[in-house]
Amino acid sequence: MENERIIENKELNIWEALIPLLVLIGLLAFNVFVFGDDGLSGTNQFILLLGGAVAAIVGFNNNVSYERMMDEIGSNFKSTAGALLILLMVGALAAAWLISGIILAMVYYGLKILHPSIFFPATVIICSIISIATGSSWTTSATVGIALVGIGNAMGLPAGMTAGAVLSGAYFGDKLSPLSDTTNLAAVMAGTELFTHIKYMLFTTVPSIVIALIVFTILGLTQNTSGAVDTASIMTAIDGTFNISGWLFLVPIAVIVMIIKKTKPLIALLGGTLLGAVFALIFQPDIIVGVAGAEQLDFVAGYKGTMQAMTTGASIETPNAELNDLFSAGGMKGMLGTIWLILCALVFGGIMDAIGALARISRALLSMAKSTFGLFASTVASCLAVNISASDQYLAIVVPGKMYAKAYEEKGLAPENLSRTLEDSGTVTSVLIPWNTCGAYQATTLGVSVFDYAIYAVFNYVSPFMTLIFAAFAIKIKQLKEQ
Repeated sequence: MENERIIENKELNIWEALIPLLVLIGLLAFNVFVFGDDGLSGTNQFILLLGGAVAAIVGFNNNVSYERMMDEIGSNFKSTAGALLILLMVGALAAAWLISGIILAMVYYGLKILHPSIFFPATVIICSIISIATGSSWTTSATVGIALVGIGNAMGLPAGMTAGAVLSGAYFGDKLSPLSDTTNLAAVMAGTELFTHIKYMLFTTVPSIVIALIVFTILGLTQNTSGAVDTASIMTAIDGTFNISGWLFLVPIAVIVMIIKKTKPLIALLGGTLLGAVFALIFQPDIIVGVAGAEQLDFVAGYKGTMQAMTTGASIETPNAELNDLFSAGGMKGMLGTIWLILCALVFGGIMDAIGALARISRALLSMAKSTFGLFASTVASCLAVNISASDQYLAIVVPGKMYAKAYEEKGLAPENLSRTLEDSGTVTSVLIPWNTCGAYQATTLGVSVFDYAIYAVFNYVSPFMTLIFAAFAIKIKQLKEQ
């Protein structure tokens, strides 16, 4: 009854409901202008709390109690507890797979398939594999991406084309990897389960990457290549630091089998983490000794090395300084920034929900978006607007995610529709905007301007159109089950 009273609060008009959101977007835009990429270190999180404070003032003026707001925030925290635990386990798994050599084995064997005649599609595939393994488009572009751009330049290929292929593959993997913070964030904001979200994304993501591969295959056939592909330094750095073996692939295969068998995500990730630690002790004893700071491998050194890597992270020095970013992982500690962002977003969303603002905005959106397609189109437009105004892909997921959750529910649409649309439009388009943190980072890292690579980042701009096509023709639009 109390929820119904708040939702039907006649004193809260649409402009009052929009005040906290508009203030939040304005503050975030200014904060990103001042701090740039460093905004994710904590200032953006504080801005979300300030947005919540503005929402609370609006609520107090409409007779919504402080206790009611705190109850809604607590309810949000409770509903996302499982997802936050998954994020911590993702950090541990990434570190365990690093010290065991699993991630580097994927890089090693991926580079072996590189050949001049199929350079562009091979670049997409290699970056996809590495990004899925690492869960990070930024790490992929900062390591193998840089190498591939250099290789493309040596072959006389346009840098914009190569960078577009790198980013198409990097963001394909970033979207689908359970290790990706944006993948986890989209699932949390929409209120769906992680692997349900990933499987549902395949419907729009696979056609998008197929289109990208076709385009890059055609582009490759139109280019005259010269020079030789030299990945010897990268391969030597990996081979000289890790014991690379095909047996390492047993661990990701085991995790995939568990997922197929519908094992709970937390259990599957824990299993993959423990297996990674065991394989690290078997295949990479020298790495474990180095992480532990010990003289030789014994029980204590093995325990210390694996535990330290999984919790606080590990960084392994290699002969190739350009690969050192790929040879590091933050462990569970590295996920705390994303968790911090989620918690602050839940505070903002909880207060907005408690004062009836989200419900009011949702009703206004539903009144304009009469059809399912209209709702999807509004979501895509909102994600693009936040990417442009707030200049950050995380916020392009957080703000529309909290704003549209009720609208999708009222339309009878399953939450994975929202989480998929957030990724199809919020995650991948951030790199196409020069002043966005992603666009600025990728342009600086790859040494190619956004204006040069944007037209060739095929996967990134096809994805939002793909999700709209699916919505327009009602393809794989999952409905909520009737209670």
